[in-house]
Order: sequence, then structure tokens, then C-alpha cells
Amino acid sequence: MLIKICGLRDNYADVVALKPDFAGLIFYQKSPRFVELSQEPVLKQKLTDVKKVGVFVNADKDYILDKVSEYNLDLVQLHGNESPELCAEIRKSLLVIKAFGISSESDLQSAEKYAQYVDYLLFDTKTKGYGGSGVKFDWHMLQNVNISQKFLLSGGISLDDLEYIKALKINNLVGVDLNSCFEDTPGLKNIEKLKQALNILRK
Repeated sequence: MLIKICGLRDNYADVVALKPDFAGLIFYQKSPRFVELSQEPVLKQKLTDVKKVGVFVNADKDYILDKVSEYNLDLVQLHGNESPELCAEIRKSLLVIKAFGISSESDLQSAEKYAQYVDYLLFDTKTKGYGGSGVKFDWHMLQNVNISQKFLLSGGISLDDLEYIKALKINNLVGVDLNSCFEDTPGLKNIEKLKQALNILRK
């Protein structure tokens, strides 16, 4: 199962040393995990063992591509109301994850319209903000809708949920996105909890 740890900033180097599959940096100014609040040069270094994901919310294409270059990003995650056309355009140069807030099966059906334009979908809990809420949605809905693209599960996932998620029999569920339940403060991850999570998911 793929493991994405998102909202990295204040102890970034310690987290990437654990070698998750994806390390997420948030480029959304209203997020308490906004990566540009830090001036640490290590955040911009190219990684070899971990794929760096830049998370954007309703940003324009030029800003996204500037940050891809500046921070040596491998993937882009679009977490706002971006169009399929923008997804397809960015996908010409790098992998794209499209995130959706979910509260009903109709949200999942709307997400399916993007399946052909992206490399992964990501399903988070629908809130007034854009992720990082620490709240779960009803994962059983995923068993009622055919999702034709690979997707990551997000939204309030904690250590107590990981064995359950591993046992889910849902087509194209390929990974999890860990964030708020694995940090001490926004942008500062709890390394011991993350070590436990990786052990559970990889055993």
C-alpha cells in the first residue's frame, strides 16, 4: 500500500528519512502547514527515494509550475476546484493527483469524471476548508461506487484505522494519506507515530 505523508515542514528531513512513498508539501497560504512559512533550504532539495508532492488549491498554472521547479516536485496534487483541462495540461509534464472532498456518493461520482485526466484520485472529507481537518467520511460509500482510477484514502486517518483500511476490499484503493493525526502541531510530525504507521502498513 502506498504511503503519502502530507503537510510536511518543520521536521521535514526526519520524515523523509522514513522513506514514505510520497512526501506532501502544501502550497496553500491559508493552510497552517503552508510550506513557505519555512525558509529551510532542505525543503527544496531533490529527493531520490521519496516522491515529492506539491499540494495546491485553485492556484494558476504558472504558480504551480514555478513551485515545481523551485522545490523539485515530482507530482502535483490539486485540492481545489480545478478543471479537468488544467489537470490534463499539467499532466503533460508530471504526475497529477486530484483530490475531492467527500460527503456523499454523488461526490464520488463527480470525481469519476476526472479519472482519465489524472494519475491518482484522492478522497478526503468534505469540509469548509481544503483538507487537514482530522475528520473521517463514511468509507463504506467507496464500496457502492465504481472508481476506475487508482486512489488514495485521506481524512482523519489514525493509527487505530490502519489495520481496518488494509482489510478493505475496494477496487483501486492503492494507498493512504496521513496528516493531522500524526503531528504534534501543524507542520510538525510525530516521528514515533509515523514509524508505527509504516510498520503496520508495510508488514
